[in-house]
Amino acid sequence: MDYRCLLLLALVESRMLDNCLKSNPKYTMNVVLLNDETLDWHLPFVREVVKEAIKEDEKLNIAAGLDTVLTANYKGFNTTLYKRGGCGSSTCEGVEILKSLHAHGDVGCVMLGPSCSFATFFMVDVEIGLTLTIPIISAGSFGLSCDYKTNLTRLLPPARKVSNFFVHFWNFTSRGLKTSWASAYVYKKEDQTEDCYWYINALEAQSVQFALTISREMLRNKKELKDALESQTRHSNISVLSSYDFRLLFNDYVAGYYDGVLLFGHMLRQRLLSNQQKASELSDENPFRNISFYGQGGHYVLDENGDRDVNFSVIYTSTVNNRYKTLFVFDTSLNETRVEDSTPSLTWPESKLPSDKPVNPSDLSTQDVIVIVLSISILVVTVIALMFYRQNMKERRNRKRWSHISPDLIGPLDGKELSLVSLKIDEDTRKDSCYQIHRGRYDKKPVILKELQHTDGNFSENQRIELNTLLHIDYYNLTKFYGTVKFDYGVFGVFEFCERGSLRYVLNDKISYPEESFMDLEFKISVMYDIAKGMSYLHSSNVQVHGRLKSSNCVVDNRMVVKITDFGCNTILSPSKDLWTAPEHLRKQGISQKGDVYSFAIISQEIIMRQNPFFTKACSDNAGNSLAAGVTGESSRTLFSHGQRHRLCILIKNCWEEDPEKRPDFKKIEGLLGKIFSNLHNQANETYMDNLIRRLQMYSRNLEHLVEERTALYKAERDRADRLNFMLLPAPVVRSLKETGRVEPELFEEVTVYFSDIVGFTTLCHYSTPMEVVDMLNDIYKNFDGILDHHDVYKVETIGDAYMVASGLPRRNGNWHAVDIARMALDILAFVGTFQLQHLPGIPLWIRIGVHSGPCAAGVVGNKMPRYCLFGDTVNTASRMESTALRIHVSQSTINILQRTDCKFEYERRGETFLKGKGKEMTYWLTGVAGTEYNLPTPPTAENFVRLQQDLSEMIISSLENREPGPEGLIRKTLSTRARRRDTSGSQGDGLPEYLHLAVTDVPNTYL
Repeated sequence: MDYRCLLLLALVESRMLDNCLKSNPKYTMNVVLLNDETLDWHLPFVREVVKEAIKEDEKLNIAAGLDTVLTANYKGFNTTLYKRGGCGSSTCEGVEILKSLHAHGDVGCVMLGPSCSFATFFMVDVEIGLTLTIPIISAGSFGLSCDYKTNLTRLLPPARKVSNFFVHFWNFTSRGLKTSWASAYVYKKEDQTEDCYWYINALEAQSVQFALTISREMLRNKKELKDALESQTRHSNISVLSSYDFRLLFNDYVAGYYDGVLLFGHMLRQRLLSNQQKASELSDENPFRNISFYGQGGHYVLDENGDRDVNFSVIYTSTVNNRYKTLFVFDTSLNETRVEDSTPSLTWPESKLPSDKPVNPSDLSTQDVIVIVLSISILVVTVIALMFYRQNMKERRNRKRWSHISPDLIGPLDGKELSLVSLKIDEDTRKDSCYQIHRGRYDKKPVILKELQHTDGNFSENQRIELNTLLHIDYYNLTKFYGTVKFDYGVFGVFEFCERGSLRYVLNDKISYPEESFMDLEFKISVMYDIAKGMSYLHSSNVQVHGRLKSSNCVVDNRMVVKITDFGCNTILSPSKDLWTAPEHLRKQGISQKGDVYSFAIISQEIIMRQNPFFTKACSDNAGNSLAAGVTGESSRTLFSHGQRHRLCILIKNCWEEDPEKRPDFKKIEGLLGKIFSNLHNQANETYMDNLIRRLQMYSRNLEHLVEERTALYKAERDRADRLNFMLLPAPVVRSLKETGRVEPELFEEVTVYFSDIVGFTTLCHYSTPMEVVDMLNDIYKNFDGILDHHDVYKVETIGDAYMVASGLPRRNGNWHAVDIARMALDILAFVGTFQLQHLPGIPLWIRIGVHSGPCAAGVVGNKMPRYCLFGDTVNTASRMESTALRIHVSQSTINILQRTDCKFEYERRGETFLKGKGKEMTYWLTGVAGTEYNLPTPPTAENFVRLQQDLSEMIISSLENREPGPEGLIRKTLSTRARRRDTSGSQGDGLPEYLHLAVTDVPNTYL
């Protein structure tokens, strides 16, 4: 549990208790206990002692000068109707009583009880308990589940402290009295009392320290206890039993609740006396923590968790007078054991406690044990020797067997990789031979298939032994041999494939592996070190010698690790004579480890010079002088000291000594190269790759930071582009264009289309500058767009003062397309009624709105600046509805759809209206929604509509005259160069024009 939570709960409890004491002068306690007569804390027993304790507390208050009197309510719950009576069925009863008290406002200041752990837990647990917190004083609630609860105070020792006693006492040692114990029997009988049940449960629980540190065995009935005590091979000499036979004037539970009243009275007096003395602000700490007082149970000391600290005594029966005496005392507040009687009279030998391990009389003597151990050892050694012999014979038989890999297991490489490549052998230019090497995949790994010439696949015994030896070779600097495979066109060896090719190829490729930035001298020594390690392992294995070592037999994998290949197979492949062959084997054919060292020296010269073997700068120079020049070149001086360069040069010269005995072995070569690296990096085990990784890590960190920054910029730019696209086209259309590059045209069975334009827009433009016209339209349509955000509609386009919106596409929304368009039209019309033109203040703004529903087709048109366009008769009809409108002009089809919904729109029947291309149609005026008020502007009447242009012009001219004059000489450049003041004799004077009044007529037929 979070300690901040504990602190908060303690603060809440302290504040709640102070508020209770201030607001409730009765200082009521609620006593909530079981009402079963079989229990020691039966409510009638407790009721009497609580009354006596209240009287005792009243005397103490009078002595302190207080007139405070405690009162108590008694709530009992009976579990006799449950199949399992007692505490086991008390889980919900206590919670129900507390809920009932809270409902009637009788919670009081403190609760005494319950004693059952099951009932208490559901009241005080932070996670699943009640949100109602009240201080609870319990004589009981021993269980581990009630530990560390902020509003619970326990006046009897809880199970946790009993468990701590056993743990510390078992580990306690006293010279001459007790040794450390590690085992015990724990007897848990079925009919335990409440306290014994939870004490034993704390010793049984798997997660408690006793079970984790002590090897205990549980006994659950009398028969198991008897068998354990009588057994000569019992688990332990120590048995833990729990019983309750002591009785006082009051039993422990009754005395505990008596003292609980005294504890509450003691806390109450402390608070009241502090208030009388006008003390500083009281502490927010829990008042029932870290407190001590006296009661019938003796001196009470409560710890920081509200649990009582006591002293447990370990008593024994004296053999002198058969009386009980105290041997040890355990202090629960300190978890310490102290000796009370250093010279006890115990019944056990030497008057000290026995060991927990029983002594078996049938145990063997030391001599018998020695004889048995020696006999078993001889037998085990004999069996192991026999097993090794049989294993050796089995391995020898297996080494003489050989089976080819099934050709079906060799699969082709991926499509981007060639399974057949042509390799030109440049070592022997006289033959200029060119043959094919096959590649494939075996066991999910890329492999290379090398043809084994001069064999038909029926290997001899020596060849099979040699192949089995190769099969068991597995080292980091040696290529793995997987076996052989037999095809119709030949027998092939299956080897690990290294992607970068041979070392000879890498050395010759000075473009991919430049000398200055990649293959510096440090890298070259790392390559030599890899070869030395591989040859050192090979010489110490059963293969013992390579015999054909050269730069083309050293391959490089994709991690730039050099591996040796073509080793072994000496009975299949005959050794060749070439530039890497040692002089002694040129004179007399053969192979040897010293010959491999000579080949290594030639390869080292190739690595250092990056030239062919025995390369010299001039005919007069020898290879040794060229090597020295290469080692001491400019690129090496910054990395190697003169001593290191000298040791490297001497090492290579020693490896190509004419006398084989003067050449070092590969163990020594590996050690010398390792020392060069240790001197270079000041680390004995660091290779060039470690240094390279270090540099790459620094580069990768910078690269990662750069990639993250660029990625963030890319994502921000992508999101901005997406937002812009979503503003131009519907989201589904944008996603389709991004994924497929095209949008399929789609037919929609039913949509609603909205058209509107500004009345007198030509006149407004006539008296406005171009910038004023742009600003005016921008202000109007920005507000229109804001209204659209609150409805499920799609803005199709704006052309001049025309504004077109549709709903029901590209996402179909049932009948709601008409509802959304209707609500949007009402919102737009209400906004227009309150809108003020910035450059023409006081000039009213009117719009015509037409709405129609029906089918239409939609799709994206064009590649440059693509637009999502609508086609069909529905679009044309909506446009005709707008052109004949004075308010929100709605067609019959839209009204039918609105009537199918639950929304109650208000509309007026306009009558039959002639629409171009449609004839006469029944149309309506949309006026509002039932239950919603719209501040719609008063529209012009049909009779006076023809005077709108003239009156609007006069109003604009009057508004321009009333504006403050601009700077001297400033001329307004309006869209019309012939703007003149009109005769105002026919103006309406003050007030609104006549056409702003509603048209009321009994004739429904109109023609515009």
